[in-house]
Amino acid sequence: MHWLLLPLGFLFGSIPFGLIIGKIKGIDIRQHGSGNIGATNAFRILGKPAGITCLLLDFVKGLTPVLLAKSISPDNSVGQTVEVCTALAAILGHNYSPWIGFKGGKGIATTAGALTALMPFGIPILILVFIIVTVTTKYVSLGSIMASAALPILVLWGSWYHHGFPPNDNWNVPLIIFSFLAAFLAIYKHRSNITRLRKGTEHKIGQKKAS
Repeated sequence: MHWLLLPLGFLFGSIPFGLIIGKIKGIDIRQHGSGNIGATNAFRILGKPAGITCLLLDFVKGLTPVLLAKSISPDNSVGQTVEVCTALAAILGHNYSPWIGFKGGKGIATTAGALTALMPFGIPILILVFIIVTVTTKYVSLGSIMASAALPILVLWGSWYHHGFPPNDNWNVPLIIFSFLAAFLAIYKHRSNITRLRKGTEHKIGQKKAS
């Protein structure tokens, strides 16, 4: 029964809120800016109110299925596995939505929502990493990449700090595996941004588009 949460998480995560909000405003967001349906492109193309709405909705579609999984899953390793698999399913749903040809966003807001349910005390640290890198470099993509890379490091450090080293039965192995997978997915989805960063052509905060 608990494993039914995985397809539920995927379907909930697959709702393309950025595309829907754009359509309401008469704009196909996929045809503008980066072509991404996530919150960053929504901010640039649709404006702040629409961008914030998209960000919150993408966050909620990662948070909600994981909270549901936590509320009904057993408090053991099986429950931990169901929770992280539901989180991963929601992220994959966002990244590869069947409603738009198995394409989608980059999963940062949806991952943040899932992580808020899984490890709420770690979220402020990841947000701090994102803010410091983004403000310093003016690259939202680099902030997202560095926060993603920090995720498995944070989870491993937390396991070590709270439960000692070497790894033991108290370590949340499913969460550790999830942290590496989530980080990989986020960075992989930013591969075009990484290419532009290397070439110096990535869009900066406040940078005007060439006419």
